[in-house]
Amino acid sequence: MYFQVAVAEPTPTPLPTADPAHSAEQLDRDFPGRDAPARLAAAVAAFPGQVVTSTSGGAQAAVMLDLLARTTPEVPVIFVDTGYHFAETYTYLEELRERFPELDITAYAPSITAARLEAVHGRLWEDDLDRYGVLTKVEPMNRALTDFGARVWLSGLRRSQSADRAHRPFAEAQGQTIKAYPILDWSDEQVESHMADNDLPRHPLTAQGYVSIGDWHSSAPLEDGQQPADTRFGGLRRECGLHLESSVDDYRI
Repeated sequence: MYFQVAVAEPTPTPLPTADPAHSAEQLDRDFPGRDAPARLAAAVAAFPGQVVTSTSGGAQAAVMLDLLARTTPEVPVIFVDTGYHFAETYTYLEELRERFPELDITAYAPSITAARLEAVHGRLWEDDLDRYGVLTKVEPMNRALTDFGARVWLSGLRRSQSADRAHRPFAEAQGQTIKAYPILDWSDEQVESHMADNDLPRHPLTAQGYVSIGDWHSSAPLEDGQQPADTRFGGLRRECGLHLESSVDDYRI
């Protein structure tokens, strides 16, 4: 049995207006004095029925899913299927879905297929990362947020992952959406300890030296002298657009 796959809707229904910046500031003040499970519970309590989380299916994906399953299993989980994930990522997601049957994991694919994208636009990840990110990641995630009526998007970003993330607040507004990071202050050692203590399955590519796993064409194993952020997009950048404002007026992010 496979996880649910969402079908693109041509006319998303907009949510009522709100003040995401103000709400993000409130969560940012509330999170530091709590542990990760309490942060999850606080976000769900503050925005009942309006919270989703995302999973990349990457190296640390099992940690957030484990915390959700233990604390707030009712929160929908979104997997953005760019069409360019490693084969190992797809099989790993199936393993995680079986490990956490209480979680509702829905895959959202871009409205343009990988084959069509390359035929019409070429290999955008080589010469236009911003456009590539909008077409393959931001568009499907925006559709997911709209479909689920979500005001809050929980993400597993951590400050130790890259210089770009080192100064992130615990919660922030991205467009019309509040983004909150329950494990933002976790170190690599805390992630590793949680994985080991709870016997969580590991992404198969971690055994080959991968520490940050996204699309196959822009992820590489960690080499001597490198930082984890250097393994993505040839070291040019860590973010692909999903965690940056899209500048698309009618998107929620």
